[in-house]
Formats: sequence, C-alpha cells, structure tokens
Amino acid sequence: MKDMNVLNQHTFKDKITLAITGASGSAYALRLLECLLAANYQVFLLCSSAGRIVLDTEVGVKLPASPDAATKFLTEKYQAQPEQIIALGKEQWFSPVASGSAAPKQMVVCPCSTGTLAAISQGMSDNLIERAADVVIKERGQLILMVRETPFSSIHLQNMLSLSQLGVTIMPAAPGFYHQPESINDLVDFMVGRVLDHLNIDQSIMPRWGYGR
Repeated sequence: MKDMNVLNQHTFKDKITLAITGASGSAYALRLLECLLAANYQVFLLCSSAGRIVLDTEVGVKLPASPDAATKFLTEKYQAQPEQIIALGKEQWFSPVASGSAAPKQMVVCPCSTGTLAAISQGMSDNLIERAADVVIKERGQLILMVRETPFSSIHLQNMLSLSQLGVTIMPAAPGFYHQPESINDLVDFMVGRVLDHLNIDQSIMPRWGYGR
C-alpha cells in the first residue's frame, strides 16, 4: 500500500470518505461512488465484511477483501483516475481518515446498518468505519448516515436522535415516488441525488422539486 501521506491529491476537486456497511441498499453506494468520481472527488472507500457480502448478494459485485485489490478492481470498473479511489482495510489506523488533521471533512455511510449507527452514536471506534465517523463528528465535519432498516426500534430512533443533535444528517433510504419512477434505477437516483444535494455537489440525476416541470 502506498504511503498515505504522499498521495497526489492536487488534481482532485476535493476528497470524501464513503463507507459501505452490511445493510441492504448496496446499489445506492455504487451509484454514489460513480457520481462522486464524475464530480472529480477523491474517494476513500471503506467497506465492511458484511458490506462485501451484500454487494455480491444484491448487485453481483465481488469486491476483493484486500484493500489494494479492491482499489484496483474499482479503479478499473469505473475507469477512475490513478489514486482517485483509495480502498482501506478495517484496521488501517494510520490512514488519513483516522486522523483529525488529515481526514476528509465530509463522509457518507451508505447504506448504514443499525449496528454501525449504534457504534457511531456511542463513539466505539472499534474499526476504521467507526473511527472515521468519530473523526468527522469531533472535527465538526459533515457526516451523512443513510440508515436502512424497517421498522425502527426505540433503540434505533434514540441513536439517530443522539447523532442528529450533534449535527449528523440522518437520511434513511426512503425514496419518494412523486417523480413517477419507472425503474429501480430511478429510485436509487432519487436518494443519491438527495445525498449529493446535501454535500453541495452539483448533480443532474434528480431534479429538485419544482424545477424542470
């Protein structure tokens, strides 16, 4: 793995952390990754073991467990620029996302399992996804959690409330239907478009209400 301190980032518009956990909704993550790359962002990608299983189950993507192999796989799949995608392992504690002085100021957990939600709300930091989220919160950055579960228990709701009160954006994977979707991709784009809007990244995959009608 290349030294994380010498990554060439000057050609990218900005950097962001994208975490994928074992909740259902892996299509959201891949579409969001695609849009972030198109917007010329450098993406630090974190994927849990359960997240890899769900990727394979739901969309047939077999993401390698090795960070280097995952980086190569995704770079080729999306024809990304060199070092535009940096996949990280769950215990790479010396990576930029684990440090308040180097981590991206924006992070999205997409989809976010209720287990990850609970760990983040309690500051557990037992793996790199949890630590990266903890860093964004403590550094007053922007953290978006696309929670996917139904129904929500009182525990889930309390964890979401606690994080919301800290400034975390809770954005459940709950697409609307008023745009008359004709495919699953339309529903995926609805949610990804909302995430991009909150990240203040220009997007055209989903018009805002009242525009283009």
